[in-house]
Amino acid sequence: MNSLVIIGGVGILFCFGFFIYARYIEKILEIHPEEKTPAITEYDGVDFIPAKNWLVLFGHHFSSIAGAAPIVGPIIAVSIWGWFPSLLWIVLGTIFIGGVHDFSSLMLSVKNKGNSIADIAKSVLSHRAKVVFSIFILLALILVIAVFAYLCAKTFITDTRVIVPSLGLIPIAILVGFLLYKTKLNQIISTIIGLVFLGILLFTSNFLSVNLGWIKLEGWIIILLVYGFFASCLPVNILLQPRDYLSAYLLFFGIVVGYLGLILLHPNINLPPFLFSQQEFNPIWPMLFVTVACGAVSGFHSLIASGTTSKQLPNQKYAKRIGYGAMVFEGALAVLALLCVIGGLKNYSTLKNIMEKAGPIGSFSKGFGNITFLILGNFGSLIGVIILNAFILTTLDTATRIARYIAEELTGIKNRWLSTLIVVIPAVYLAWGGRWRLIWPTFGASNQLVATLALLIITSWLLSKNKPFLFAFLPGLFMLFTTIFAFLIQIIKYFRGKQFFLLFISSVLVVLSLYILLEVINVFIKKIKRKMTVTSNF
Repeated sequence: MNSLVIIGGVGILFCFGFFIYARYIEKILEIHPEEKTPAITEYDGVDFIPAKNWLVLFGHHFSSIAGAAPIVGPIIAVSIWGWFPSLLWIVLGTIFIGGVHDFSSLMLSVKNKGNSIADIAKSVLSHRAKVVFSIFILLALILVIAVFAYLCAKTFITDTRVIVPSLGLIPIAILVGFLLYKTKLNQIISTIIGLVFLGILLFTSNFLSVNLGWIKLEGWIIILLVYGFFASCLPVNILLQPRDYLSAYLLFFGIVVGYLGLILLHPNINLPPFLFSQQEFNPIWPMLFVTVACGAVSGFHSLIASGTTSKQLPNQKYAKRIGYGAMVFEGALAVLALLCVIGGLKNYSTLKNIMEKAGPIGSFSKGFGNITFLILGNFGSLIGVIILNAFILTTLDTATRIARYIAEELTGIKNRWLSTLIVVIPAVYLAWGGRWRLIWPTFGASNQLVATLALLIITSWLLSKNKPFLFAFLPGLFMLFTTIFAFLIQIIKYFRGKQFFLLFISSVLVVLSLYILLEVINVFIKKIKRKMTVTSNF
């Protein structure tokens, strides 16, 4: 099969999702452009700040949700089960589950004063449900922070050329934020200034290798988490928003160049569509679904949508473009990652050899470099790693910020510095020593279980408003069974491997999710009883 056939088919399906299916959901959620959003009504100058325009917010939102997972997850899945089941789940999951989840979470928050999905759980379920869901989210976010801190630190050790452009983007973002919000400089001019500096960093990075060999892996983990600590506490328009905005241009550039390279090269896919792992018990269902993770659906997106994006949305009419549109773009990124390794590498043996030596990041870098050689020459592999790092860092600081929100709500600590410290310390422990391969399946399962619970909360809200709910409930039910079974498999593996801390976290997450399910069932029962009462009165 030729790669162009895959690109064309995926493009048609994604267009159906955005222009037809998302429009159907938009009508149910009742978008009202004339209503003021929480960014305006709840403005506080720190978290509630309307974005300059929807493109700025789209850049922030996409950069925050994308992370490394839609690249790392599909590559791991392809190396275990083959490319066809991975591709099928990415496309169908994005259209019918991921996009629905992201768009609905954003609008649910916007219609509830910018409250997080956990706060909304209190109003549609119960106060206990909110507390349980908040604990669940906090544990899942700590896993997210730990995994991404390790992966980013690993790239700094593997290729020191990545350090300057990755960290150099931070002061450039602060400068752009200053120009946009303090000096009120024209957005186009501010953007051009930022992109020029970013271009200089990218160009010099291939020739400038920083000799920081004395900083070991664990040292970079601490440095990155210190960065996440400060980034989560600063006002959103100083660093987080402009950094994600600039990163988005880098990410868009990578996606466009990647697909352009595939079109020019149009490699044939000679690899078999299916693989069957003989190494350990890895059933295609449910393990492929939680391994692909964010490439199809991610609970982390609901935390972004209701945690930061809803507080910056300038108008409801942009919600579909940002909520559903960004998820479709992430699905396109996951497909690109998949095509990089099945079209840019010779065979599965090559992929598995690179996976053993350099992991999924090295595999993506190598494949991206091969498919973009006609455009970027020898720069391709380096650009691929820098793009991946941009994804990782934007997720790292946003995840830390949202975890800080949850920690403040749970503990009552209003000091944002102290509440952030509560989050960072366990993340350091989990990231220490390179446990990411052990954490990844639990990260994927917990991430998608957050999505499951978010979909169930959205279902409860739709029921309370007498709106159609099956578009959210059926995906939520499917993901519930998928993630619970994945957790049970992981719990057995952790027990056999004597990984008792991860065993404890996994067990707690399963119990908490089952409690939320019981709360949702209770809402259904009350709804049915009310209907029966009304019917009997007639």
